[in-house]
Amino acid sequence: MLDGTFSDARGDHGPGTYLRNPDGSRHAPRSEGGCTLFVKLRQFQPGDTESVRIDTHAAEWRPGLVPGLRVMPLHSYGTQHTALVDWAPGTVFQPHTHWGGEEILVLSGQFEDEHGVYPAGSWLRSPHHSQHAPRAPLGARILVKTGHLDEDFLKRWAA
Repeated sequence: MLDGTFSDARGDHGPGTYLRNPDGSRHAPRSEGGCTLFVKLRQFQPGDTESVRIDTHAAEWRPGLVPGLRVMPLHSYGTQHTALVDWAPGTVFQPHTHWGGEEILVLSGQFEDEHGVYPAGSWLRSPHHSQHAPRAPLGARILVKTGHLDEDFLKRWAA
């Protein structure tokens, strides 16, 4: 949830709520005053049936792999991992390769790498084996999902 209040049979979900409804689930979404949310459909590996509801304002942050990073794991299954990552101003991460690709939604601040500068609201999708050296000179908070864009896996899953 980016802003406003989203409601369904499980309750009202305000800004910062991470909701995950697996393929085949049904719900009756509504919003009395309107809301903005980021939605991805049909994104799950076969067998991944977990529903998730996390209030990210109350959930625990963990230390990241480098100073200045905090990570809040949201869901993992098989090769797929979804998390919030908070970048303190000036944080630089080592160059790395993403097996299975990576998708990023910049929630706040400004995320950068050698390919560009991405302000809040930017969505990036990098393919299997993509490489980059990310940084956040001004600080950023991102939603990141990795390990789900392996072309061979996607072909098997679509069959």
